[in-house]
Amino acid sequence: MKPAQRRELAGWFHVTFQIGVRRACGLSQLSRTAWYRRPSEARVQTILRLRIRELAHARPRFGYLRIWVLLRREGWLVNRKRVRRLYRLEGLQLRMRVRRRKHIALHRGPAPIPTRPTERWSMDFVHDAFADGRPFRVLTVVDQWSRQSPLLEVATAQCRDTA
Repeated sequence: MKPAQRRELAGWFHVTFQIGVRRACGLSQLSRTAWYRRPSEARVQTILRLRIRELAHARPRFGYLRIWVLLRREGWLVNRKRVRRLYRLEGLQLRMRVRRRKHIALHRGPAPIPTRPTERWSMDFVHDAFADGRPFRVLTVVDQWSRQSPLLEVATAQCRDTA
Protein backbone atom coordinates (compact mmCIF):
# COMPACT_ATOMS: atom_id res chain seq x y z
CA MET A 1 0.00 0.00 0.00
CA LYS A 2 1.33 3.45 -0.92
CA PRO A 3 1.94 6.09 1.78
CA ALA A 4 -0.79 8.32 0.33
CA GLN A 5 -3.28 5.46 0.60
CA ARG A 6 -2.18 4.75 4.18
CA ARG A 7 -2.67 8.42 5.04
CA GLU A 8 -6.21 8.31 3.62
CA LEU A 9 -6.93 5.12 5.55
CA ALA A 10 -5.63 6.66 8.78
CA GLY A 11 -7.80 9.72 8.17
CA TRP A 12 -10.82 7.50 7.63
CA PHE A 13 -10.14 5.62 10.90
CA HIS A 14 -9.69 8.95 12.71
CA VAL A 15 -12.97 10.46 11.48
CA THR A 16 -15.21 7.38 11.33
CA PHE A 17 -14.37 5.75 14.66
CA GLN A 18 -13.47 8.93 16.56
CA ILE A 19 -10.09 7.53 17.61
CA GLY A 20 -6.84 9.40 18.17
CA VAL A 21 -4.22 10.05 15.56
CA ARG A 22 -1.75 7.73 17.26
CA ARG A 23 -4.18 4.79 17.17
CA ALA A 24 -5.34 5.54 13.58
CA CYS A 25 -1.74 5.65 12.37
CA GLY A 26 -0.98 2.39 14.15
CA LEU A 27 -3.95 0.64 12.54
CA SER A 28 -3.02 1.82 9.05
CA GLN A 29 0.72 1.23 9.61
CA LEU A 30 1.55 4.89 8.96
CA SER A 31 4.17 6.80 10.93
CA ARG A 32 2.92 9.82 12.82
CA THR A 33 5.48 12.04 11.15
CA ALA A 34 3.94 11.13 7.80
CA TRP A 35 0.51 12.01 9.20
CA TYR A 36 1.60 15.50 10.24
CA ARG A 37 3.71 16.20 7.16
CA ARG A 38 1.91 18.41 4.68
CA PRO A 39 2.18 17.43 0.99
CA SER A 40 3.32 20.88 -0.16
CA GLU A 41 5.57 19.58 -2.97
CA ALA A 42 2.63 18.36 -5.07
CA ARG A 43 0.88 21.74 -4.86
CA VAL A 44 4.03 23.64 -5.85
CA GLN A 45 4.62 21.19 -8.70
CA THR A 46 1.08 21.71 -9.99
CA ILE A 47 1.56 25.48 -10.01
CA LEU A 48 4.91 25.00 -11.74
CA ARG A 49 3.33 22.74 -14.38
CA LEU A 50 0.69 25.37 -15.10
CA ARG A 51 3.34 28.08 -15.43
CA ILE A 52 5.44 25.91 -17.78
CA ARG A 53 2.35 25.28 -19.91
CA GLU A 54 1.55 29.03 -20.01
CA LEU A 55 5.09 29.90 -21.08
CA ALA A 56 5.15 27.14 -23.71
CA HIS A 57 1.86 28.32 -25.22
CA ALA A 58 3.01 31.94 -25.19
CA ARG A 59 6.29 31.00 -26.89
CA PRO A 60 5.73 27.81 -28.91
CA ARG A 61 9.25 27.69 -30.35
CA PHE A 62 10.90 27.62 -26.91
CA GLY A 63 12.20 24.32 -25.62
CA TYR A 64 12.49 23.30 -21.99
CA LEU A 65 15.90 24.95 -21.56
CA ARG A 66 14.69 28.41 -22.55
CA ILE A 67 11.56 27.98 -20.45
CA TRP A 68 13.81 27.02 -17.53
CA VAL A 69 15.74 30.27 -18.04
CA LEU A 70 12.48 32.24 -18.04
CA LEU A 71 11.38 30.53 -14.84
CA ARG A 72 14.70 31.34 -13.16
CA ARG A 73 14.31 34.98 -14.18
CA GLU A 74 10.85 34.99 -12.61
CA GLY A 75 12.33 33.75 -9.33
CA TRP A 76 11.46 30.05 -9.43
CA LEU A 77 14.22 28.03 -7.73
CA VAL A 78 13.72 24.97 -9.87
CA ASN A 79 16.09 22.37 -11.24
CA ARG A 80 16.61 22.10 -15.01
CA LYS A 81 15.92 18.36 -14.89
CA ARG A 82 12.57 18.93 -13.16
CA VAL A 83 11.56 21.44 -15.83
CA ARG A 84 12.46 18.90 -18.53
CA ARG A 85 10.45 16.16 -16.81
CA LEU A 86 7.38 18.37 -16.36
CA TYR A 87 7.74 19.71 -19.91
CA ARG A 88 7.64 16.16 -21.25
CA LEU A 89 4.75 15.14 -18.98
CA GLU A 90 2.71 18.05 -20.32
CA GLY A 91 3.35 16.80 -23.87
CA LEU A 92 5.08 20.00 -24.93
CA GLN A 93 7.95 18.42 -26.84
CA LEU A 94 8.86 20.31 -29.98
CA ARG A 95 8.16 18.47 -33.18
CA MET A 96 11.01 17.98 -35.58
CA ARG A 97 10.60 20.22 -38.60
CA VAL A 98 9.78 18.19 -41.70
CA ARG A 99 11.32 19.61 -44.81
CA ARG A 100 9.00 19.59 -47.77
CA ARG A 101 10.19 18.59 -51.19
CA LYS A 102 9.71 21.23 -53.80
CA HIS A 103 7.62 19.94 -56.67
CA ILE A 104 8.74 22.19 -59.49
CA ALA A 105 7.57 19.82 -62.22
CA LEU A 106 3.95 20.05 -61.04
CA HIS A 107 3.76 23.70 -62.08
CA ARG A 108 4.74 22.91 -65.68
CA GLY A 109 1.76 20.69 -66.29
CA PRO A 110 1.71 17.15 -67.67
CA ALA A 111 4.48 16.10 -70.04
CA PRO A 112 3.45 15.91 -73.70
CA ILE A 113 3.17 12.44 -75.18
CA PRO A 114 5.67 11.86 -78.03
CA THR A 115 4.20 11.06 -81.46
CA ARG A 116 7.36 9.98 -83.35
CA PRO A 117 10.90 8.72 -82.62
CA THR A 118 13.59 11.08 -81.27
CA GLU A 119 10.96 13.62 -80.24
CA ARG A 120 11.38 13.22 -76.49
CA TRP A 121 14.30 11.80 -74.49
CA SER A 122 14.79 10.91 -70.84
CA MET A 123 17.95 10.17 -68.94
CA ASP A 124 18.81 8.85 -65.50
CA PHE A 125 21.68 7.43 -63.46
CA VAL A 126 21.60 3.82 -62.26
CA HIS A 127 23.86 2.89 -59.32
CA ASP A 128 25.13 -0.56 -58.43
CA ALA A 129 28.27 -2.32 -57.18
CA PHE A 130 30.56 -5.05 -58.45
CA ALA A 131 31.00 -8.35 -56.56
CA ASP A 132 34.13 -6.95 -54.88
CA GLY A 133 32.16 -3.95 -53.55
CA ARG A 134 33.38 -1.23 -55.93
CA PRO A 135 30.51 1.06 -56.97
CA PHE A 136 29.71 2.02 -60.54
CA ARG A 137 27.18 4.21 -62.33
CA VAL A 138 25.39 3.89 -65.61
CA LEU A 139 23.97 6.90 -67.44
CA THR A 140 20.97 5.68 -69.42
CA VAL A 141 19.33 7.70 -72.19
CA VAL A 142 15.92 6.46 -73.39
CA ASP A 143 13.78 7.49 -76.35
CA GLN A 144 10.26 7.91 -74.95
CA TRP A 145 8.43 6.93 -78.14
CA SER A 146 10.28 3.70 -79.05
CA ARG A 147 11.54 2.85 -75.51
CA GLN A 148 14.98 2.12 -76.95
CA SER A 149 18.16 3.08 -75.16
CA PRO A 150 20.74 4.29 -77.70
CA LEU A 151 23.26 5.31 -75.01
CA LEU A 152 24.55 3.54 -71.90
CA GLU A 153 27.60 5.26 -70.42
CA VAL A 154 29.33 3.31 -67.60
CA ALA A 155 31.85 4.77 -65.15
CA THR A 156 33.36 3.56 -61.87
CA ALA A 157 34.14 5.78 -58.92
CA GLN A 158 37.83 6.00 -59.92
CA CYS A 159 36.94 7.27 -63.39
CA ARG A 160 34.84 10.16 -62.14
CA ASP A 161 35.90 13.62 -63.10
CA THR A 162 36.87 15.67 -60.01
CA ALA A 163 36.57 19.05 -61.70
